[in-house]
Amino acid sequence: MLLYIIFAVIVGLLFHGIHRKVIARIQTRPGPPIWQEFLHVMKFSFKQTWIPKTASKVLFVAIVPAVIAIWAGALYVLFTGGSLLVIFGVYLLHKITEHGLGLSSGSPYGKLGAIRSVLSAASEIPLIASIAGIYFVTGSLMISDIVAYQADHGILLITALPIALAMYVIILSKVPYSPFGIIEAKEIVSGNKTEHFGAFRAGLEVGFALKTFVLLAVFVTLFIGAMPFWMLLIASLILLLTMSFICALTPMLSPYDAVTIQIGVIIIVIIYMAFIAFAGGMP
Repeated sequence: MLLYIIFAVIVGLLFHGIHRKVIARIQTRPGPPIWQEFLHVMKFSFKQTWIPKTASKVLFVAIVPAVIAIWAGALYVLFTGGSLLVIFGVYLLHKITEHGLGLSSGSPYGKLGAIRSVLSAASEIPLIASIAGIYFVTGSLMISDIVAYQADHGILLITALPIALAMYVIILSKVPYSPFGIIEAKEIVSGNKTEHFGAFRAGLEVGFALKTFVLLAVFVTLFIGAMPFWMLLIASLILLLTMSFICALTPMLSPYDAVTIQIGVIIIVIIYMAFIAFAGGMP
């Protein structure tokens, strides 16, 4: 499992580098090399690390290993075919760490990022809708059962496209430079990460790399099904590239616009499930 975690971190950092490069090329900029995120982690690892005087010291330090731990746990659940509810719980815990990350430093910019994290909690509602929709269609929330369902009835990406759309928006809101990334908007510097520097920032980058890998792999597994690991990586990369295009061409949304769009996605999923119920089941 440790090797899986290390490999997931490496792939996640590489995906972040590719994501940045694609965004830059679409915007007619040269962009950084795709290994830039590895350089960032190494650079931060050896820079001076400090704790602000205004910080809640225990929370300021503990939040970093907490981010790594929850996504390492999500990775384990994914590869063992466990419950999708656990992934949902990890996602909620990540929102809590986002909030704690900003509040723990005492920085006004970090606090503003933390407040926006609470406001953007509406992104959990499409997640609830997508999980409910998957259960409505497959009759199970175990990842292994959902994979087996697709083997018998076809991939959910085709048969349950609105549910996949809801999950897609959720993941899009968590990739770097997302139009939904209101907690790290430029007008608040680095948002909730403003004061975490040095080894703390390196640890956060490791945790966020795990997060990206897990969320992409969860989407591919839930809506396309089981596949060899190398195909999972390719499918996850293709999924990320579609999001890179959106991030490159879409400006940062205001907090209220971000919430409105996410609520609109929920309505689409509800209408879809109502249609299935009225029609008497999946086609």
